[in-house]
Amino acid sequence: MKKRKTLPVPPLEQLEAELQRVKYKKRYGSVFRSTIYTLLIVAAAAVLTAVLLFPVLSIHGSSMTPTLIDGDVVVCLKNSRYDVGDTIAFYYNNKILVKRVIARSGEWVDIDENGTVYVNGEKLEEPYVQDPALGECNITLPYQVPEGRVFVMGDHRTVSVDSRSTSVGCVSDEQIVGKLLFRVWPFKSVGPID
Repeated sequence: MKKRKTLPVPPLEQLEAELQRVKYKKRYGSVFRSTIYTLLIVAAAAVLTAVLLFPVLSIHGSSMTPTLIDGDVVVCLKNSRYDVGDTIAFYYNNKILVKRVIARSGEWVDIDENGTVYVNGEKLEEPYVQDPALGECNITLPYQVPEGRVFVMGDHRTVSVDSRSTSVGCVSDEQIVGKLLFRVWPFKSVGPID
């Protein structure tokens, strides 16, 4: 019979050091996994919030100057009620357009040849419009806003294509992405949107 060779028992300090190393490795793995799970949950919550509650949009074009300019980045709030004067984003032909609410369902809109807007016979105060104009208008005025829709116009009236044109028309509630709340870019212009 062959004699088995026995290995020497390591000293107690070496055993304790090895035990500490194994415990540290186990703790490190647990903390690492926990951190990764937390980051994934936070990222998923941020994406869901941005998509479902606070969409972030980049502005392209000049139809809303001077309020918004090309390159601005804005945050919206999904909402079910939009007041006259609110700036909203909505879907149109697989694009998102940004315009200002001028009138709601059932209200009458009239625009004179100088670009002055009247809602239900009363002149609309529009401090955000620098250069009033009739613009591209092929609807019959005065115009009554259909049920479940809003009449929208851009602030730069000479170039904006909006509810004055039958190609865009009035915006239905289902098309609306949300009300623009806050400009986040560029940094020099960060702040609420009037």
